[in-house]
Amino acid sequence: MTPHSSHDIAIDETSARYEGWRIVAVCFWVATFGWGFGFYGQSVYVAELHRLHGWPASLISSGTTFFYLFGALIVTFVNEGVRAFGPRNCLIGGVIAMAAAAAMMGQVTAPWQLYLADALLAFGWAGTSLAIITNTLGLWFDRKRGMAISLALNGASFGGIIGVPLLVAAIGRLGFSNAMLVAAGTMLVATIPVILLFVGRPPRRGGNAAELAAVAAPSPSAIRAQALRDAAFLTVSISFALVLFAQVGFIVHLIAFLDPLIGRGSAATAVALLTAMAMAGRVVFSAVIDRLNQRLASAISFVSQALALAIIIHSRDETVLIACCGLFGFSVGNLITLPSLIVQREFDARSFGVLISLITAINQVAYAFGPGVIGLLRDASGSYTLPFYGCIALELIAAALIMVRKRA
Repeated sequence: MTPHSSHDIAIDETSARYEGWRIVAVCFWVATFGWGFGFYGQSVYVAELHRLHGWPASLISSGTTFFYLFGALIVTFVNEGVRAFGPRNCLIGGVIAMAAAAAMMGQVTAPWQLYLADALLAFGWAGTSLAIITNTLGLWFDRKRGMAISLALNGASFGGIIGVPLLVAAIGRLGFSNAMLVAAGTMLVATIPVILLFVGRPPRRGGNAAELAAVAAPSPSAIRAQALRDAAFLTVSISFALVLFAQVGFIVHLIAFLDPLIGRGSAATAVALLTAMAMAGRVVFSAVIDRLNQRLASAISFVSQALALAIIIHSRDETVLIACCGLFGFSVGNLITLPSLIVQREFDARSFGVLISLITAINQVAYAFGPGVIGLLRDASGSYTLPFYGCIALELIAAALIMVRKRA
């Protein structure tokens, strides 16, 4: 038997000994840090930079908008990057960029430095978040791809559960600058050896049949062009873009909104509950999502977030506010997973990686403006009431749009 022949044998994705499940565990771990620093960490950065420097919320959150917008350009080509350099090198590059950006964020003393840190953070985000994880797992999984992605993306919720409270605690003890240096070093030490040890070459599927299918598959540019003319793809991407615009904007401003109402500690608890419920929601749905109407499940999730926001706007009771953050969070995890599952169910499997990178980029371009717009509306109106009502409207529009699935 040659050293590479194990990659040519039949693949049993249901076996607990299948190497793909180790890749799921690695992706879970990478997602923990990717979302902890790149997504949920933004709410900490906004609050800390405002506290330290007194900069307007609109200025700081516009840096977050730039981070997502620039990152969307990079995310579009993650599929090509994985093909050219392999999943291991892309993951390592993402981790290094994310850690460097986190360390730099703690040293920011001028607005231009914030934008530089967010630019580097965008490279880290592309190499540690949804696009790289779905593309990587797509190389190891076919029949169990939905389950693998759902399990791996629980790392996103885990990153919020442990990331925000640990960052807040470390900042309180060490100061913002030192805490971010320690966090960056921890990420490098905890993730790079794991990636080097477990992420190797993906299996080769089906011999000549797989090679013929690859030859017959359209080019990435052709797939993207066709998708942008497909009504089914557009309704998925636009509806999730609207919801993620509202969701990301709300989460980034959550600590700043809750801090004067219930205090920094309780605000961090609310974020932790939100992310814990995101994980719980994904676990509950993962057991039944293949048997559900995934578009209807998406619409129900959108409406549940709108309901939670409506209560949050009007309540000043600490228990109610924290509980509604949990209600909002129950669908947060599924809104990361559902687009991948819908694409897998409704579109050609050979296009999966390209379409996921494209839909991630489209969504990211849209929700890149969420934190900035909410910050501007908050500064203009003097409170978060107006921007949060706008988020409710977007959620309800998306709930109607996602149910349109006619193919072009």
